[in-house]
Amino acid sequence: MKLVKRILLLALIVLLGWIWLERDNLWAFPDIISAYTAKEYCSCRYVMNNDAEYCRGYVKQWLPTSGFTDDSASKTVTVSGMGRSNRAQWLSERQGCRLNP
Repeated sequence: MKLVKRILLLALIVLLGWIWLERDNLWAFPDIISAYTAKEYCSCRYVMNNDAEYCRGYVKQWLPTSGFTDDSASKTVTVSGMGRSNRAQWLSERQGCRLNP
């Protein structure tokens, strides 16, 4: 039983060490979800001219988004998820969509 506890303690220490080394990447992860969804949906909808339902299915992920707006008048998509929000806007046929800060 002591051996199992030592192995679990060692595994916990290794896990915490890995988390510490990857802290910058782990901190950026929540922003990636909403940014990817906004950019890809914008490109699917306004660059490739697919319908909205198809594009919603195309960008669906296993991590859900909490907010999603598609303003077809300004061709702007805003997505919120995991506490972060990102917006993508169609610029032109040549430039496509761009993430807005």
